[in-house]
Amino acid sequence: MVSLKTHCICFRSRLRRREVGPARNFPSTAFVSSGMTAPHRTLGAPEWLILVGATVFIFVLALSAVFDASIRWLHFFQAWMYLATMFLALRGNRWGCFIGISAAGLWDYTNLFVTTFFRNGLEQLAAWITTGHLGRVDLLIAVPAWLSNFLVVAGCLWTYARLRDKSISDFARFLAAFALSTAFFAGAVALCQPRYLPLFRAMLHPRWVF
Repeated sequence: MVSLKTHCICFRSRLRRREVGPARNFPSTAFVSSGMTAPHRTLGAPEWLILVGATVFIFVLALSAVFDASIRWLHFFQAWMYLATMFLALRGNRWGCFIGISAAGLWDYTNLFVTTFFRNGLEQLAAWITTGHLGRVDLLIAVPAWLSNFLVVAGCLWTYARLRDKSISDFARFLAAFALSTAFFAGAVALCQPRYLPLFRAMLHPRWVF
């Protein structure tokens, strides 16, 4: 009786190992089902604003470098901030939003309160509409440049507003992103075009240039 009972127990244990063993070579049912039902991230309206705005501005940076070869390296480094914005923000990473708001916001701010680049571009656009003659393409591109940066800022703000796990510490992260992105841009200016460094001092004393 003991031997027969022992034999039956051993047979059941071997049977269980046969049933369980092969399953270890495959992902668990829960993992497979979760992978099959995991939603794919799609681009919404705010992501498209970032994508279009950053892409257009990078194109403007490349186009303006055609007219002025001396700023090619500066624009090369500047473009990386917008590439980082797209790469991170389109994946729902708040750091991408903070970099985009900082870089694009600073550019638009500078051309409203420090330089006349945007104003000159609007004058060229008005003259082109009025007379049909385009005099300075290198100035006209300031208009799509300013608008594309505005799209980046709007898209980043919208994307961040849709995040569910916002916290008060995000303000500190934004300040860090602003400081780092501004320092990166200032370093690129100092390295490639130090003649533009006075602009950073002028940013502290804004005045409406229109």
